Amino acid sequence: MEEAGEWEGDFDPFADPEERRVLFAVLDSFRQYRRTAHYNVTHVRRQNFYALPSSQWELLASPPFLILDSFNAVDDAIDANAEIADKILEAGLAAYGLDNKATSPKAFNTQGLKATQHGASPSTARPAWHDTTTTRDLEKARSTIRQFYRDWSEEGLKERSDSYEPVRLALSKHFKHISPTSRHQIQILVPGAGLGRLVFDLVQDGYSAEGNEISYHQLLASHFILNRTTVANEFILYPWALHFDNHLSRDHQLQKVMIPDVHPAKALYEASQGHEVPASERMSMTAADFCVQYRSEGEESRFDAVITVFFIDTAPNLLNYIETVRHCLKSGGIWINTGPLLWHSGKEQRNDDERKPSEGRNLGIGEAGSVELTHDEVMKLLEYYGFEIINSEETAQAGYIDNPRSMQPHTFKPQHWIARNK
Repeated sequence: MEEAGEWEGDFDPFADPEERRVLFAVLDSFRQYRRTAHYNVTHVRRQNFYALPSSQWELLASPPFLILDSFNAVDDAIDANAEIADKILEAGLAAYGLDNKATSPKAFNTQGLKATQHGASPSTARPAWHDTTTTRDLEKARSTIRQFYRDWSEEGLKERSDSYEPVRLALSKHFKHISPTSRHQIQILVPGAGLGRLVFDLVQDGYSAEGNEISYHQLLASHFILNRTTVANEFILYPWALHFDNHLSRDHQLQKVMIPDVHPAKALYEASQGHEVPASERMSMTAADFCVQYRSEGEESRFDAVITVFFIDTAPNLLNYIETVRHCLKSGGIWINTGPLLWHSGKEQRNDDERKPSEGRNLGIGEAGSVELTHDEVMKLLEYYGFEIINSEETAQAGYIDNPRSMQPHTFKPQHWIARNK
């Protein structure tokens, strides 16, 4: 896979002040992961614990409860997760030509500082991206790190299989006339590629797959896991440690998993054997607004298949997504979808990290207006836009970063459908 600095797409964060602000806030959210997690997760709980009557907190601090020991164990888990956050930050800074010591012009913030004949004093200058994050960005950093459980741990295999296997099976059936060694001819687009696992799996299956993602949190994390890990099971992750609700035991809360479950570079090398086109050349990523990037003239009728998994409900206006897929999908090409309809736009106000477009800029998914549709209405819309529904069915229940041992499982009944572009 190409390095993050070579991501394709209309996504230069330094060409637009708003993009620059968003990127800096995301970088800072990973920088502050350790400090804010320790404060919000354990420090505040210790304060509340010691506010109990002394007889009660002393009871709970003793065997068999050992609540203070549990707080210490959670602190250790936070530090392990923070190692991943630090590596994501390190990879992101390198990808965008920034550093952590304000020696890069892009990262410099000298406003209000005493200047020397060589510029700002190195002892006082700080990177412009420091202390720029928001509460929402911090939560997204925590969620992104937890998402490695779903996409890049052995324990997340079932959750991946529930979502990804119906897609892979549908592809193999639809393109059964293409031999495995010739699958590189099949061009697949995966919007909302997230941490890149589905794109990675499709390339291992022999296809040429292009992921698309707009979230800097996801882009930086996928770049780290795909390009910067050196062996399988390199990092320890505690996916549930920061959450104290609905655990049957502390052991469940402090479950440890290893990531990545495979070494991506090694796996791609092995997937290249016997193929005309190496796996690394069949895998790419665009960092851009899906509706802007793939409604452009150069993207018309490019792909044999578009795969959306837990994605279409991110659309404020699904009609824009449908029009975009129809534009970039070849005549006779297929759109395979698996996921729920948990419409994001109707549940919260604009995200802190959503772009505030410059004047005259194509807004893409940021255009005004939103609508929430039922599954039946989605099917009718597809037919209106000229798609033929090949198959539509409810799949087995599937989770999304779901703790299977929690007392409150969070699962969906995704709809799986296949539509052909006439």
